[in-house]
Amino acid sequence: MHTISLLNELVLAAPAPDGAGPNSIAHVISNITGWIMGITALVATMFLVIGGLRYMAAGGDPAQVEQAKGNFKSALIGYALAVLAPVILQVLQGILGG
Repeated sequence: MHTISLLNELVLAAPAPDGAGPNSIAHVISNITGWIMGITALVATMFLVIGGLRYMAAGGDPAQVEQAKGNFKSALIGYALAVLAPVILQVLQGILGG
């Protein structure tokens, strides 16, 4: 039941909660914001974990340490994008006239 409701939130033509017809652009962007933030944070967390494992397994190898640092930088960028997703989508909403 929960999966079905999540899928309905992503469908652009799904009826609005009040049954008034299609969702407004603001409602659609609001739903997409949550998804983007979650997926981006998940991917950033994966990079953080992989970087940590690489760093621990490096054993003093400078090349492995540099790869781990690259993973940490990617994780930081991912978290920044997750935090900035609402701002980016708000600008997109302003451009689209929602």
